[in-house]
Amino acid sequence: MKKPTKAIITDAGFASRYLPITKTIPKAMLPLGNRPIMQLVVEECAAAGIKQVIIVATPEGKPIYEDYFNNSVNHIRKQLAQQGKEERYSAVLSVLDLPKIVVIEQDPSYPYGNGSPIASARNYISDDEAFIVAYSDDVVFGSSDVKTLVDSFEQHPDAKSIIISQEMPREVLDKYGIIKLKDEGQMTLDHIVEKPAPEDAPSNLTSYGRYLLTPEVFSYLDPKNTGLDGELWTVDAITKMAETGSVYVEKTSGHWMTTGDPKNYFMAHLEYVREHEDFADDVKKYIQDNF
Repeated sequence: MKKPTKAIITDAGFASRYLPITKTIPKAMLPLGNRPIMQLVVEECAAAGIKQVIIVATPEGKPIYEDYFNNSVNHIRKQLAQQGKEERYSAVLSVLDLPKIVVIEQDPSYPYGNGSPIASARNYISDDEAFIVAYSDDVVFGSSDVKTLVDSFEQHPDAKSIIISQEMPREVLDKYGIIKLKDEGQMTLDHIVEKPAPEDAPSNLTSYGRYLLTPEVFSYLDPKNTGLDGELWTVDAITKMAETGSVYVEKTSGHWMTTGDPKNYFMAHLEYVREHEDFADDVKKYIQDNF
């Protein structure tokens, strides 16, 4: 199995918790600083040597992503040059220099669920190559989880899948999918328990949207294999692979945060400002003075 050179990034849901803004703007186009969430995920892939990114979007989101990642807005560059501010265009160049971006729509014949966007990209993945899946809900600060996955695959060429995890406080384990290990020494997966009571959690390792998968997963991401709430779940497919082979678990070397709801998005935005913006101290002072 060839090591990954392609990544599938998903943003094909309706993001109803963000309405009304997401009736017009895809959720992963919401900004952290002056960059959309989606760009941060693509940059994480680029840092791992990924050569092609397949973004799976809604019909409404597809043209927005195509414009963002491919439109050189030369009229803006010309205007900035006339104003002596051409250095501001460097932010656009950084987008245009990202790996090849292909934007597709989720297959409307698939049921609802986070596995359906992955299945929709089947034709872009060869039978002899592993590939990366990243959920655009999830951002990682301080490291590239995608690089961790690619490096791990070089150490575990027998892997049917590799998933990323983060240790979380016991009192919040009922909010996430929690990993049960088959072999703690080898860090192999048995299965994932969805939102267990803290006292019933098999570990404090939370699974989130960073996976290395092999094409076998597509045999399980079939419309007839729906699970909880009639949805097609990626973790169900990964669990099936763990029954017949090795699914390895890696711990993130960064800091994962979700942007899946407005509260956590706001927290992630603050974290981005704290790490990346030169006005971070001003924001901190404002919060200290006013809250």
